[in-house]
Amino acid sequence: MPPGPILLVIAGPAGSGKSTLCDRLVESGLGGFTRVVTTTTRAPREGEVDGVHYHFFSPAEFEARVADGRFLEWAWVHGRRRYGTLVASVRDPLAQGRDLVMSVDVQGVESLRRLAATDPLLGGALTTVFLVVDHDRLLARMRDRGKDDEEEISRRMATAEAELKEAEKFDFTIHSRSRDEDFASLLAIIDRVRHRNL
Repeated sequence: MPPGPILLVIAGPAGSGKSTLCDRLVESGLGGFTRVVTTTTRAPREGEVDGVHYHFFSPAEFEARVADGRFLEWAWVHGRRRYGTLVASVRDPLAQGRDLVMSVDVQGVESLRRLAATDPLLGGALTTVFLVVDHDRLLARMRDRGKDDEEEISRRMATAEAELKEAEKFDFTIHSRSRDEDFASLLAIIDRVRHRNL
């Protein structure tokens, strides 16, 4: 039998580079991964496109889909916005044997783990990776992005400290250095997972 599909879930603090890693993996064509587009109630940042970077929903649209049971997982993030993953964005491609990569916060990963424990498709595919970034490097990255004011950065750093304590629960960790080193580490993890699935 051919190996089953991989659902590669990358988590880490805001500014850790998880979205960059996901994008690079898809753009490289290595392994044939497709990016899962997740959903948020926050407004698009400059250059972000609906349906490409995120599905941008109003709070009312998001709530309607929660009520309809259309989310695989969702969570409040930074206490103000909701993020989530639509069932159809994951289950349908996995059922077709496609490898997926997605960026999710720590709460979302925990929800996926719970579902994977009772869902053979998710359970066989789920592989979790946490990006560990030291405090000073993370703070510098957030400021360099220029996307958030100092109040938002402080809020995100507080969240990051709590998230870093969850790293040991993940299948793999990458201690973030440069973008190239992080990507090489991710490819090595994928190689190990593929050999495990053979």
